[in-house]
Amino acid sequence: MSSASLNANAPLIDRFARRITYLRLSVTDRCDLRCAYCMPERMEFLPRAEVLTLEEMHRLALSFIERGVRKIRLTGGEPLVRRDMIQLVQALGRKLGDGLDELTLTTNGTRLSEFADDLAAAGVKRINVSLDTLDRDAFAKLSRRDMLPQVLEGIAAAKAAGLKIKINAVALKDINEATLPELITWAHGLGHDVTLIEVMPLGEVEGDRFDHYLPLDAVRRDLERRWTLTPSDARSGGPARYVDIAQTGGRLGFITPLTGNFCEGCNRIRVTATGQLYMCLGGEGRVDLRAALRSDNPDEQLATAFARAMGEKQERHSFVIDRPGGAPAVSRHMSTTGG
Repeated sequence: MSSASLNANAPLIDRFARRITYLRLSVTDRCDLRCAYCMPERMEFLPRAEVLTLEEMHRLALSFIERGVRKIRLTGGEPLVRRDMIQLVQALGRKLGDGLDELTLTTNGTRLSEFADDLAAAGVKRINVSLDTLDRDAFAKLSRRDMLPQVLEGIAAAKAAGLKIKINAVALKDINEATLPELITWAHGLGHDVTLIEVMPLGEVEGDRFDHYLPLDAVRRDLERRWTLTPSDARSGGPARYVDIAQTGGRLGFITPLTGNFCEGCNRIRVTATGQLYMCLGGEGRVDLRAALRSDNPDEQLATAFARAMGEKQERHSFVIDRPGGAPAVSRHMSTTGG
């Protein structure tokens, strides 16, 4: 390994010449919902002793910023269930304009009303809120928790705090398929963008994802019979591809890990709450940053770990949901990886 590859400030560039500028950092695998496509009801969460401290997460984030990461998204599980998490947001917010261009997070919205003002004060400008349906009964069935009123209250609080909001919805056959236009119309009416996502085969769940897999090309064809969709050049730094809808005046994104692989321009990596760096959401390859952080020479060990990760980052994922009862493409759950 060359000395250049171990340079503390060497930019993160993988073997396919893709520059890594976007870190998704999971602060916890815990969540107060149990969405059926994401995790089982009796989810076994990580022992707290294995989870990085907020100070360790902050140090890791600074190391990534030094190596060219310009955007950090805090994820979970549900990030806002972690005690004192807002302190990490505040600490990272101080790097905005000093190496960091954007700090944001993805949340289920259940605790957003409590933290929206603090997030805005810390420098967060926009957030993603996961919301699959506006029907209270359907929400309770899907998430196994009757918490839609809290989510809607949180979204309202975030808007009042001046945060730009994007609604993320997983498209699910026979569950929210028929009500997606209602969700889009509602969100656009409030000035929120929407992104639809194909269900991802991550981790074992009680049901069969094949039963509810809904290709987004079919959803788009249905929406085009209803509305005028015009391709947009807008980009958010992630994998979504956008259209503008003339009738609603809003923007709609599509994330298609199954029907439209988007890996050629991947600029993202993910770090779990235990400090495991996953170079690809759809791969099992990982590098242990916690061990490096807690070693006798963390700076050198982190440099070595980053160089190894860039050498091992795969070219693309290979998600497939092609038959009933098929095993998940990746054994770990989305809440473990951070999503």
